[in-house]
Amino acid sequence: MSKRLYFSMVILLCFFSNAQQKTYCNPINIDYGYTPFEVFSKQGKHRATADPVIVNFQKKLFLFSTNQEGYWYSDNMLDWKFVKRKFLRDNKYTHDLNAPAVWAMKDTLYVYGSTWEQDFPIWKSTNPTKDDWKIAVDTLKVGAWDPAFHYDEDKNKLYLYWGSSNEWPLLGTEVKVKNLQSEGFVKPILRLKPEDHGWERFGEYNDNVFLQPFVEGAWVTKYKDKYYMQYGAPATEFSGYSDGVYVSKNPLEGYEYQQHNPFSYKPGGFARGAGHGATFEDNYKNWWHVSTIFISTKNNFERRLGIWPAGFDKDDVMYTNTAYGDYPTLLPQFAQGKDFSKGLFTGWMLLNYNKPVQVSSTLGGYHSNNAVDEDIKTYWSAKTGNAGEWFQTDLGEVSTINAIQINYADQDVEFMGKTEGKMHQYKILGSNDGKKWKVIVDKSKNTKDVPHDYVELEKPAEARFLKMENLKMPTGKFALSGFRVFGKGAGAKPAKVQNFVPLRADPKKYGERRSIWMKWQQNSDADGYVIYWGKSPDKLYGSIMVYGKNEYFFTGADRVDSYYFQIEAFNANGVSERTEVVKSE
Repeated sequence: MSKRLYFSMVILLCFFSNAQQKTYCNPINIDYGYTPFEVFSKQGKHRATADPVIVNFQKKLFLFSTNQEGYWYSDNMLDWKFVKRKFLRDNKYTHDLNAPAVWAMKDTLYVYGSTWEQDFPIWKSTNPTKDDWKIAVDTLKVGAWDPAFHYDEDKNKLYLYWGSSNEWPLLGTEVKVKNLQSEGFVKPILRLKPEDHGWERFGEYNDNVFLQPFVEGAWVTKYKDKYYMQYGAPATEFSGYSDGVYVSKNPLEGYEYQQHNPFSYKPGGFARGAGHGATFEDNYKNWWHVSTIFISTKNNFERRLGIWPAGFDKDDVMYTNTAYGDYPTLLPQFAQGKDFSKGLFTGWMLLNYNKPVQVSSTLGGYHSNNAVDEDIKTYWSAKTGNAGEWFQTDLGEVSTINAIQINYADQDVEFMGKTEGKMHQYKILGSNDGKKWKVIVDKSKNTKDVPHDYVELEKPAEARFLKMENLKMPTGKFALSGFRVFGKGAGAKPAKVQNFVPLRADPKKYGERRSIWMKWQQNSDADGYVIYWGKSPDKLYGSIMVYGKNEYFFTGADRVDSYYFQIEAFNANGVSERTEVVKSE
């Protein structure tokens, strides 16, 4: 090869590499189906899924979740291709796959759906990028709701775990590899202990103790000859929906509560909740955790999906990093060499939090500022879904824009099920003065359903005003729960937070030690704060994002343990220095 040809190829490769999108943003942007049940749509039809599983099979990521009439696969964790497939054989069920179990065993991918009866087959495929499935076994005799299978490659053994209850524990059994049946020896694995674990208490603030919490969403990951049994609690409708983990050297007994729990937790920010999920390894030997994000506005089961960096530290502690987890995050192929325990946040800040907006029209009480308040449960709606409706946001100053996330809300949706052949089309224009406009994003020929569209600009744009013009909606009115602009402002980042104090009941006195009240001095330059917490000063893996307040009532503490905290402030210009670590006995 000549030197000239070699350098030409290098330049060409660099060009394509630079043009390739390097980030994603939660909630992930897939064509979530609309309400699967009529009874769930009494307060309005809406998109919904939950209980995700991602399995790395044949170097591709396969994503299954509840009630989607199919599944997705991806080569890069950004572009997801949908495969339409109903796994039911009759009309007994209306839900298709609910909280599906998916696992790879040797050269085959297997799928099983929730049921308490002996009426659901285990399916298998060696070519799951297409609708090419066969029945592996007609019925699984044990039956299982919220099932999860773990194939132990080292032992050539298969285990089944299941359960979704506020009365009964998670259960486990061995399933014979040859006939895919259990011999009936079932063992209890774990049950919740809300009297000790604050985060397992029922309710939005872990204080609705009129009802016992639910344990569900079993998933097992094997790492260095230890089994990490993951589980969701306390309920899917709440911001504190989390995943905890027990650890054992035996797949069916001897599980002990990991000191650092919950290991997947995101109670604050735009996309809240990180429970009932699954942990998977990418093609670069790094770990990720996919889980459920709640909305629960039109129905308790109105939910989305998120993917977070995860892993095991030098002491084999399992963690998930959700700090700035709904901001632009590096994709696997661009995260090599990074410390996943510190997150993969790009540093692109939210530029339009609670900034002024203008709109073409407003439907009733769905006010325009709801699209910039960082609350996925609230939204603005135009009066129609017609072309010509528009939304405009003022960043306050000319800023560098790296990415934009458009989160559509469901207002007056007209149908249920999947959105085949339906699409969103729009344009986004930028301006420095609100008079002269230039197209920044052109999706006027888009042919996809993109309910949480995320666009990383090929080249950063400079603008103060952004205007989104609706061209086409798949159904319903033009409505936005979050028009989110990411980049860097031209001003100064906030100063270090002052007077940060966590207050907790003395262990020698009567008090509620599962709750810790944190206070700090309000920072006038801050949009919000991120609190880091853990049970060791070098393992502050938990995080809480707080907007516009100088206090937080943390109700997720374990009763007997000491905690360590740090806090930092952030705004459109960057993130402050963290405070010193503070211990709370």
